[in-house]
Order: sequence, then structure tokens, then C-alpha cells
Amino acid sequence: MEIRTRRQRNNETLRRMTRETRISSDSLIYPMFVREGKGIVEELASLPGQIRYSPDTLVEGVDKALRLGLRSFLFFGIPESKDEIGCGAYEENGVVQQALKNIKKEFGNDAYLISDVCLCEYTSHGHCGLIENEKIDNDSTLPLLAKTALSHVQAGSDMVAPSGMMDGAVAALRSALDDGGFSDTPIMSYAAKYASAFYGPFREAAGSAPQFGDRKSYQMDYHNGREALKRIQIDIDEGADLIIVKPALSYLDIISQTRKLIRLPIAAYSVSGEYAMIKAAAASGLINEYNVMCESAISIFRSGADILITYFALELSGAIKKGDIG
Repeated sequence: MEIRTRRQRNNETLRRMTRETRISSDSLIYPMFVREGKGIVEELASLPGQIRYSPDTLVEGVDKALRLGLRSFLFFGIPESKDEIGCGAYEENGVVQQALKNIKKEFGNDAYLISDVCLCEYTSHGHCGLIENEKIDNDSTLPLLAKTALSHVQAGSDMVAPSGMMDGAVAALRSALDDGGFSDTPIMSYAAKYASAFYGPFREAAGSAPQFGDRKSYQMDYHNGREALKRIQIDIDEGADLIIVKPALSYLDIISQTRKLIRLPIAAYSVSGEYAMIKAAAASGLINEYNVMCESAISIFRSGADILITYFALELSGAIKKGDIG
């Protein structure tokens, strides 16, 4: 055993050959922001290196990613105007719907398009569901989420991802898609989405911070692990095809436990706060950004994830090509 270990350390080819955890660019999903308007290409102050596009310029960002070996994209929309019921989420010509049509027209099946299904970016109050007496009205929200998902798929989305954590959302989407003739369209459920402090940079980028209260009544308490497994099983029973655990790095135990429980693919979402912390620490000279990025990604896959949703997708794809990871 001692000789074998020494050889692994001294032989780069052998070291790579005997790696236990392997990933590819096909296992990465790149989240992207699309803002209503034209000619928009603006870097996000809260997420250095990330760009907010308009539906017409988004083609440039997707093309760059495809050239680097990425294929899968998750889109978040930012409308020009918001209202109490989030109309922009399910408008036929909404910002995400425009983006999906443009990307499909330009790249066809070369790009795999996933659309976030939630109301928070579109509501004036910033919550993920409709409000009744200053409380989330779960049941009245479900038809709007279903309507949003159907409009996305009709516009070209290959997969929908309900992130609002409304009870019964997966069942509502599955029913709407089946009735609309899209029974083959998969649902990637945010089954284990925690009420986390790591979402701050995203909420600034998407303009989706709650205008009152918080989201603890419908997102999960970070003290709880068994609750996540219960929610995951409920969503599977309702028809989920993939499961998301979010955030990733502080919830590696949940990913690991989920891996032991289910056979469906698990996607881990390395969220905006995780990305921003690495960027900030690197900018201060405290860490090597590239090395920490690689190590963090591998830890997520090693814990049991099959897919990683990450703002580092472009850089990780490059690292895979170099052989530093993968």
C-alpha cells in the first residue's frame, strides 16, 4: 500500500487514472440572468464576472459557454415592471419566454434549456407566492406556477425547475404539462431548498428580495435534515424527475443522505453567496480562487451529487479540459 501511494503521488497520469470522483462539463448547469429590454450586457456588482443579458444579447453568452463545452443553462428572468400577482412570469411574451425562443432558434438542441419557475422575480412584494392577509396563499399560487411552466415549455424550455417551495407545486406542474401535451418534459424540483443567508447576491442581481418579512414560512429551516428527506420523497411521489439540494457547500450532509435515499439524479446548487465569498476572498489575496473553486466543486460531487448548478461553470469547464479536475 505504501508503494502504491508513492507511485500515485509521483506519477501524474496514474494519479488522474485512479481518481475516485470524476466529473465532466455535461454535469454542469450554468445559471444566467436575462433582463427585459434590448442591447443589455451588464456585469453584476454582486456577482463579479457574471453578466445580466437581455433576450437579444443572451445569444452571445450562451454561444461563449457552448464553445467552452457547456450545454445546459438555467434562466432567471427580470421584468421591467412587477405587480402583486407576478404577471410577467407567465406572459406569452415575457422576458424568459423571449429568451427561450431566441436561444432555441439560434442553437436548436445544441443548448439544453432549463427555466426557473417562481414568482419572486415578478412580484412587487418579492415573495414566491400570492399574498393574502400578509401571508403566502399556497393553493392560489399553484395555478400560476403551472401556467408559468407551461408557457416556458411552449417557448422552448427543455426542463422546468419550480423553486418557490409551494406545497403541491410539482404535482400542479406535472398535471399542467401532461394536459398540455408535454408529458416528456422533466421537472427538476427544488425539493430541499433552505431559508439561507447565502442567497443575498442573487436577490440583488434579480431584484427579488422580499419587501416584508422573510421566506422562512415556505423555505426550510437550516436546523432540519430529516425534513429535507421527507420533502424530497413527497416531490418524487408527485412526479419530480430530478432533485435539487440548495445551497450546496453548507448542506453536503443533506446531499449525502439524499444519495443514500433515492436513485433519481441529484443536482446541487452552489449558490450566489458561495460564489461571492470565494471571489471576495481571492480578491483580498487570502485564497487561490482557481484551486478553491476546483476543490469545492469536487467536494459536492464526492458527497453524492450528479449535477452541479454553479456560477463557476465556465471556469470549471476549462479546469476539466486541463485535467485539473474531472
